[in-house]
Amino acid sequence: MQNNPNTNPAPERDIILKVEHLTKMFGRRKSQAKEMQAKGRSRDDILKETGVTIAVDDVSFEAERGKTFSLIGLSGSGKSTVVRCLNFLWQPTEGSIFFNGENIADYSPQQLMEYRRKHISMVFQSFGLLSHRDVLDNVAYGLEIRGIDKKKRTDAAMRMIEMVNLKGWENKNVGELSGGMRQRVGIARALANDPDILLMDEPFSALDPLVRRDMQFEMLSIQEKLNKTIIFITHDINEAFKLGDQVAIMRDGRIVQTDTPENMTQNPADDYVRDFIDSADKAQIYYVKHFMQRPACLIRQQEGVALALKQMRSNDLSSAYVVDNRMKFIGVITLDNAFRVRAGELSFDDAIVRDVPATTRDTQIADLIPLASQARFPIVVLDEKGRLEGIISKAAILTSLQ
Repeated sequence: MQNNPNTNPAPERDIILKVEHLTKMFGRRKSQAKEMQAKGRSRDDILKETGVTIAVDDVSFEAERGKTFSLIGLSGSGKSTVVRCLNFLWQPTEGSIFFNGENIADYSPQQLMEYRRKHISMVFQSFGLLSHRDVLDNVAYGLEIRGIDKKKRTDAAMRMIEMVNLKGWENKNVGELSGGMRQRVGIARALANDPDILLMDEPFSALDPLVRRDMQFEMLSIQEKLNKTIIFITHDINEAFKLGDQVAIMRDGRIVQTDTPENMTQNPADDYVRDFIDSADKAQIYYVKHFMQRPACLIRQQEGVALALKQMRSNDLSSAYVVDNRMKFIGVITLDNAFRVRAGELSFDDAIVRDVPATTRDTQIADLIPLASQARFPIVVLDEKGRLEGIISKAAILTSLQ
């Protein structure tokens, strides 16, 4: 049987971190707790009878290199316990954690130290900064611990300080900084080691809403530049969907569902997931690519006003989109301007409106709302070379919010 030449196999995923059947219990009588669990007893019953807390229960997932994996759940769901097992701050009771195919449990003490110092870094909710050090020395601290010479660690720290937009504050004491600025220092310190994986345990939950939104945008910008693997812990569904390429929802120590934000929204695994998603801001979930359309009136620049008028008349529209021979977007010609061209008042080139708002297919709908409210025309969707891929109308944006 021959393969269908039109069928392309799915690209192989580059998995940097793999978690298999992770379980973490706290308490002395773990063997008894396991026996009770095997008989189907509840977590509450096990806690009452044995004093053992089952914080994480048979959790498995994979994190793709260069992507953000969001782990979301209510307080007590086990998400923070998971993240502390990933760097072996807490050793799992059962299960395996693989980094680049190697089981961390098999590491020697020296290998584990190297793993923590070079390959994985953590950003805490409480910032975790050293109050007696200035910004620069806080950011350089991890490199200092590794024995990197002062010039190299200072240069690396300054690059990260600039990355998080704190240039000019490097000699300030961290006590002089706002909460948002201190969290930027924490992120810069974690990034200064150039880790493969960045663990972020509810890093923005202590910030006020406006600062939190700014920090989310900052993380998206940093991720675009550095392409790190991020495990992001949060209790906020909007934050999880905004930042995560993949999202896992936890409940009572277990993962209920893992999927992309879009697929999870369309196919929730159960009522618990559905209720979680119903509380989300839909504008944070959907992207332009989900609602963009091909423009009905599209002409090439050399085709001129006659064809533009014909297309507008045929489609009962009052404007047409103009591109060059390579589909590079030029602008919009309106019905009024087309009539002025035909009357000899304007040249065709002068009649084209070129100041038209544009976006990309991977822009979140939420980011388009302010732009759409001021736009005269549907927003054009362009690729990285400025070629027209489609348009998204105000009506489509409103529909996405329903």
